Amino acid sequence: MKKRGITRRLQTRLYEALGHSRSCFSPHKANMTGSDISQILKEGELEKRSDNLLQFWKRKTCVLTTDSLNIYADNQKKSKSKELKLQSIKKVDCVERTGKFVYFTIVTTDNKEIDFRCSGEENCWNAVITMALIDFQNRKAIQDFKTRQEIENTSLGKQDRCKARAP
Repeated sequence: MKKRGITRRLQTRLYEALGHSRSCFSPHKANMTGSDISQILKEGELEKRSDNLLQFWKRKTCVLTTDSLNIYADNQKKSKSKELKLQSIKKVDCVERTGKFVYFTIVTTDNKEIDFRCSGEENCWNAVITMALIDFQNRKAIQDFKTRQEIENTSLGKQDRCKARAP
Protein backbone atom coordinates (compact mmCIF):
# COMPACT_ATOMS: atom_id res chain seq x y z
CA MET A 1 0.00 0.00 0.00
CA LYS A 2 2.87 2.34 0.79
CA LYS A 3 4.52 1.75 -2.60
CA ARG A 4 1.31 2.70 -4.39
CA GLY A 5 1.32 6.08 -2.58
CA ILE A 6 4.90 6.72 -3.61
CA THR A 7 4.09 5.83 -7.22
CA ARG A 8 1.07 8.13 -7.16
CA ARG A 9 3.18 11.03 -5.82
CA LEU A 10 5.83 10.44 -8.49
CA GLN A 11 3.19 10.37 -11.22
CA THR A 12 1.63 13.58 -9.91
CA ARG A 13 5.03 15.30 -9.85
CA LEU A 14 5.74 14.16 -13.41
CA TYR A 15 2.41 15.48 -14.67
CA GLU A 16 3.05 18.80 -12.97
CA ALA A 17 6.59 18.91 -14.42
CA LEU A 18 5.05 18.37 -17.86
CA GLY A 19 2.87 21.41 -17.22
CA HIS A 20 -0.39 19.56 -16.65
CA SER A 21 -2.78 20.36 -13.86
CA ARG A 22 -3.65 17.90 -11.11
CA SER A 23 -7.13 17.56 -12.65
CA CYS A 24 -5.45 15.85 -15.60
CA PHE A 25 -4.87 12.88 -13.28
CA SER A 26 -7.96 12.03 -11.31
CA PRO A 27 -7.84 8.62 -9.63
CA HIS A 28 -11.01 6.98 -8.35
CA LYS A 29 -12.45 3.45 -8.28
CA ALA A 30 -15.00 2.10 -10.73
CA ASN A 31 -16.50 -1.24 -11.64
CA MET A 32 -15.37 -2.46 -15.01
CA THR A 33 -16.44 -5.54 -16.95
CA GLY A 34 -16.30 -8.82 -15.06
CA SER A 35 -15.14 -9.01 -11.50
CA ASP A 36 -12.05 -6.85 -12.11
CA ILE A 37 -11.96 -3.56 -10.29
CA SER A 38 -9.59 -1.17 -12.01
CA GLN A 39 -8.57 2.28 -11.08
CA ILE A 40 -9.71 4.94 -13.52
CA LEU A 41 -6.87 7.25 -14.44
CA LYS A 42 -8.70 9.45 -16.94
CA GLU A 43 -11.99 9.58 -18.76
CA GLY A 44 -13.35 11.90 -21.41
CA GLU A 45 -13.59 12.36 -25.14
CA LEU A 46 -10.99 11.56 -27.75
CA GLU A 47 -11.32 11.60 -31.51
CA LYS A 48 -10.22 8.43 -33.28
CA ARG A 49 -9.33 8.28 -36.95
CA SER A 50 -11.38 5.63 -38.74
CA ASP A 51 -9.69 2.78 -40.56
CA ASN A 52 -11.65 3.19 -43.79
CA LEU A 53 -10.44 4.90 -46.95
CA LEU A 54 -11.75 8.40 -46.08
CA GLN A 55 -10.31 8.33 -42.54
CA PHE A 56 -12.88 10.51 -40.79
CA TRP A 57 -12.31 11.59 -37.18
CA LYS A 58 -15.00 10.12 -34.91
CA ARG A 59 -15.58 11.36 -31.37
CA LYS A 60 -15.40 8.55 -28.82
CA THR A 61 -15.86 8.39 -25.07
CA CYS A 62 -12.73 6.84 -23.55
CA VAL A 63 -11.84 5.51 -20.11
CA LEU A 64 -8.22 4.81 -19.24
CA THR A 65 -7.73 2.39 -16.36
CA THR A 66 -4.64 0.85 -14.82
CA ASP A 67 -5.09 -2.13 -17.19
CA SER A 68 -6.65 -0.86 -20.44
CA LEU A 69 -7.94 1.95 -22.62
CA ASN A 70 -11.67 1.39 -23.13
CA ILE A 71 -13.21 3.08 -26.16
CA TYR A 72 -17.00 3.38 -26.24
CA ALA A 73 -19.20 3.99 -29.27
CA ASP A 74 -21.64 6.17 -27.32
CA ASN A 75 -21.53 8.78 -24.55
CA GLN A 76 -23.47 6.61 -22.07
CA LYS A 77 -20.68 3.96 -22.12
CA LYS A 78 -23.27 1.23 -22.78
CA SER A 79 -21.58 -0.39 -25.77
CA LYS A 80 -17.84 -0.87 -25.68
CA SER A 81 -16.48 -0.76 -29.21
CA LYS A 82 -12.85 -1.50 -28.38
CA GLU A 83 -10.70 -2.40 -25.40
CA LEU A 84 -6.97 -1.84 -25.77
CA LYS A 85 -5.23 -3.79 -23.02
CA LEU A 86 -2.03 -2.09 -21.88
CA GLN A 87 -0.20 -5.38 -22.40
CA SER A 88 -1.01 -5.07 -26.12
CA ILE A 89 0.31 -1.49 -26.41
CA LYS A 90 3.94 -1.07 -27.40
CA LYS A 91 4.19 2.73 -27.21
CA VAL A 92 2.56 6.12 -27.67
CA ASP A 93 4.19 7.73 -30.68
CA CYS A 94 4.11 10.72 -33.01
CA VAL A 95 2.87 13.33 -30.56
CA GLU A 96 2.23 16.56 -32.45
CA ARG A 97 0.61 19.77 -31.33
CA THR A 98 -1.22 22.08 -33.69
CA GLY A 99 -3.16 25.20 -32.81
CA LYS A 100 -6.34 23.36 -31.90
CA PHE A 101 -5.44 19.67 -31.41
CA VAL A 102 -2.86 17.31 -29.98
CA TYR A 103 -2.36 14.31 -32.27
CA PHE A 104 -0.83 11.02 -31.14
CA THR A 105 -0.57 7.42 -32.31
CA ILE A 106 -0.83 4.29 -30.20
CA VAL A 107 1.32 1.48 -31.59
CA THR A 108 0.24 -2.03 -30.59
CA THR A 109 2.50 -5.05 -30.09
CA ASP A 110 1.42 -6.35 -33.52
CA ASN A 111 2.56 -2.97 -35.03
CA LYS A 112 -0.96 -1.70 -35.72
CA GLU A 113 -1.21 2.09 -35.46
CA ILE A 114 -4.30 3.80 -34.06
CA ASP A 115 -4.48 7.58 -34.49
CA PHE A 116 -6.12 9.83 -31.91
CA ARG A 117 -6.50 13.54 -31.37
CA CYS A 118 -7.83 15.64 -28.54
CA SER A 119 -8.44 19.33 -28.11
CA GLY A 120 -5.62 21.46 -26.75
CA GLU A 121 -7.53 21.88 -23.48
CA GLU A 122 -7.34 18.12 -22.82
CA ASN A 123 -3.78 17.75 -24.07
CA CYS A 124 -2.61 15.40 -21.34
CA TRP A 125 -4.22 12.23 -22.77
CA ASN A 126 -0.99 11.15 -24.41
CA ALA A 127 1.01 11.76 -21.22
CA VAL A 128 -1.48 9.90 -19.02
CA ILE A 129 -1.57 6.93 -21.42
CA THR A 130 2.24 6.88 -21.53
CA MET A 131 2.49 6.99 -17.73
CA ALA A 132 -0.13 4.23 -17.37
CA LEU A 133 1.84 2.11 -19.85
CA ILE A 134 5.10 2.65 -17.94
CA ASP A 135 3.38 1.85 -14.64
CA PHE A 136 1.87 -1.33 -16.13
CA GLN A 137 5.25 -2.44 -17.54
CA ASN A 138 6.93 -1.79 -14.17
CA ARG A 139 4.29 -3.81 -12.31
CA LYS A 140 4.67 -6.65 -14.81
CA ALA A 141 8.49 -6.61 -14.51
CA ILE A 142 8.28 -6.75 -10.70
CA GLN A 143 5.75 -9.58 -10.87
CA ASP A 144 7.96 -11.52 -13.32
CA PHE A 145 10.99 -10.99 -11.08
CA LYS A 146 9.14 -12.22 -7.99
CA THR A 147 7.89 -15.27 -9.89
CA ARG A 148 11.44 -16.10 -11.03
CA GLN A 149 12.71 -15.68 -7.46
CA GLU A 150 10.03 -18.00 -6.10
CA ILE A 151 10.87 -20.62 -8.73
CA GLU A 152 14.57 -20.35 -7.94
CA ASN A 153 13.94 -20.56 -4.19
CA THR A 154 11.77 -23.65 -4.51
CA SER A 155 14.27 -25.34 -6.83
CA LEU A 156 17.15 -24.47 -4.44
CA GLY A 157 15.15 -25.90 -1.56
CA LYS A 158 14.76 -29.18 -3.45
CA GLN A 159 18.51 -29.28 -4.18
CA ASP A 160 19.31 -28.73 -0.49
CA ARG A 161 16.97 -31.57 0.50
CA CYS A 162 18.63 -33.88 -2.03
CA LYS A 163 22.08 -32.96 -0.67
CA ALA A 164 20.92 -33.69 2.87
CA ARG A 165 19.91 -37.20 1.83
CA ALA A 166 23.19 -37.94 0.03
CA PRO A 167 25.67 -40.20 1.90
